[in-house]
Amino acid sequence: MIVTGAAGGIGRAIVEALGSADCAVAACDAPGTDAPFSFDVRDRAAVKDNVAKAISGLGGCDSVVANAGIVDTIHRAERFSEDEWRKDLETNLYGAFFVVQAAFDGLGQSGDGRVVLISSVGAEVGSPGQVAYGASKAGMVGMGRTLASEWASQGIRCNVVMPGFIATPKVLAMPAEVQDGAKTAIPLGRFGTTEELAGAVSFLLSPAAAYITGTVLRVDGGFGLLLR
Repeated sequence: MIVTGAAGGIGRAIVEALGSADCAVAACDAPGTDAPFSFDVRDRAAVKDNVAKAISGLGGCDSVVANAGIVDTIHRAERFSEDEWRKDLETNLYGAFFVVQAAFDGLGQSGDGRVVLISSVGAEVGSPGQVAYGASKAGMVGMGRTLASEWASQGIRCNVVMPGFIATPKVLAMPAEVQDGAKTAIPLGRFGTTEELAGAVSFLLSPAAAYITGTVLRVDGGFGLLLR
């Protein structure tokens, strides 16, 4: 299994959950992190090279979790620079595509390929200041459904996980009043844990989800239901 964004809070939890299930995992993240495979997902050549090395080291590849992403670029849309727009789109959307595309042959050869793309409720809620993030995460939904349709004949399933507020270090670093305000829109009244999100990913990678493809699974505590 290949997991990108593996050094972050969500990525670490996914790697740990898969490891506890005796899965062989190639943990990937950006240069400068402690991940065994370090590369910039925006660099298509580096992605192809490192994914090939990961598959070789694993002896094959039956699963990819595209989790690498940027969430903290905040600007009003009218002031969003081209460089920062590109950074978000190229990291969150292009990077996810480059990784799963590079793993296509390995996934097909496994006979039971599985792809999970980590999107966000930001794809649907229209968070002010995050036009690039919202666009990139919405793009992952369309990409995931298209891959599910195209690659099903190769025995590859593709699903999207859409997290809400998960208690990562970045979320917990928000001012207390912002956290309290966010929780008022969550029926369960709390942020999700990284372990809970990893459990949803593990489910989609498991035999229990063998007949699920092209779906979007929200893991959000019911975020937004109280506002509808």
